[in-house]
Amino acid sequence: MTLTTKAAVLTEPGKPFEIVELDLDEPREGEVLIKYTAAGLCHSDLHLTDGDLPPRYPIVGGHEGSGVIEAVGPGVTKVKPGDHVVCSFIPNCGTCRYCSTGRQNLCDMGATILEGSMPDGSFRFHSGGKDFGAMCMLGTFSERATISQHSVVKVDDWLPLDKAVLVGCGVPSGWGTSVYAGGVRAGDTVVIYGIGGLGINAVQGAVSSGAKYVVVVDPVALKRDTAIKFGATHAFADAAEAATKVNELTWGQGADQALILVGTVDEEVVQNATAVVGKGGTVVITGLADPTKLTVHVSGTDLTLNQKTIKGSLFGSANPQYDIVKLLRLYDSGQLKLDELITQTYTLDQVNDGYQDLRDGKNIRGVILHEN
Repeated sequence: MTLTTKAAVLTEPGKPFEIVELDLDEPREGEVLIKYTAAGLCHSDLHLTDGDLPPRYPIVGGHEGSGVIEAVGPGVTKVKPGDHVVCSFIPNCGTCRYCSTGRQNLCDMGATILEGSMPDGSFRFHSGGKDFGAMCMLGTFSERATISQHSVVKVDDWLPLDKAVLVGCGVPSGWGTSVYAGGVRAGDTVVIYGIGGLGINAVQGAVSSGAKYVVVVDPVALKRDTAIKFGATHAFADAAEAATKVNELTWGQGADQALILVGTVDEEVVQNATAVVGKGGTVVITGLADPTKLTVHVSGTDLTLNQKTIKGSLFGSANPQYDIVKLLRLYDSGQLKLDELITQTYTLDQVNDGYQDLRDGKNIRGVILHEN
C-alpha cells in the first residue's frame, strides 16, 4: 500500500521550497515509517537552495527531525511502533570500519546523504512517476517519511520532541566541536566564529568544559547578546577587534582553540581563526563551504613553527547513538539549554518564511511544528 504525505521540496537551485503532496513507500527490510513531530531549520538546507552544495533534485528538505515510529519493516530491531525518536542526519550502521572504531559520525552509510537516496540507490518519495530524494536520507520537511532504522535514536518518552529535535544536528555539531573536536579544557581561551544554531552550542560546550574565556564573533547583535546569556565572556562584531581582545586576555599567547561555525566558510574566516590561536592551537572547521572553492589558505611556516592544527569536524565528531541520548539527559538535568535556542516556530507551509528569518539574522533556531 502506498501512503501520501505533504512535504516541502526543492526542484532546482535558486528556487524556494514548494509544498506538494507525495506518495510514500511503506518500510522495507530494516526501515521504519516515522511521523515527524518537529523539524529544525538548519542553515545546511540553504546550501541546497542556493546551489553551493548541490544535491540530486528534486529533494525533500530537512535533516533535523524528531517524531514517533508508526510502523517498522522486516528485520527492524532498534525501535518499535510508538517509540519516540530523534533522527541523526548521519546514519550509523554500527558495523562498518568507522562505527566499529567509535566514529559513528563517519559511517559509510552517510555516502548518499546529499543524493537523497537510500544506501542502495532507491527512493521512498515519489510523484508523477518521478523519484524524490530526502535530505540526509530523512526529509524532515515532510509529515511522514520512510527511513532507515540506522537513522533514528530512541529517546525517553517524557522529553518534549519539539525541543529534543535540536539534538539531531545543531546541538551535537556545535557542542561536540568544542568538547570533542576542539578538545576544550578548563582554563582555555576559545574563539567561536558564527553564533547560529551550531555556534551557540559551541558556546555551551566550551562553557561546560570550563573554558576561562569564550570569545564570540558574529555581525548580528541578537546572536552576540544570546551568546553572552549562554555564558560567553566577550562578544564582537568584528574579527580584528576579537583578536585584539584575545591578545590582551592571554598576555600575547593567543587562543587555545578557534572554532569556525559560520553559515558559509570562506578564506577570510579561516585565516582569522588560524592567526588568533597561539602555539599548539587548534582550528576546527565545522561550517560548510562551497565544495568547488578552496577556502583554506594559510602559512605552512606558521603551522610548522607554531605547531598549529587545522581540522574538520562532522556532527561535532560525536557518536549519534550515544551523544544524542547523553545530551538529552544533560537537558533533562538542567545542564544543557534547548528551550532557549528556539527563537520562533513555524508551520510546514511557512518554511520559506522561516528561512528568510534565518537569512535576516532574526533566529538562533527556527523549528517547524508538524500538525499532529
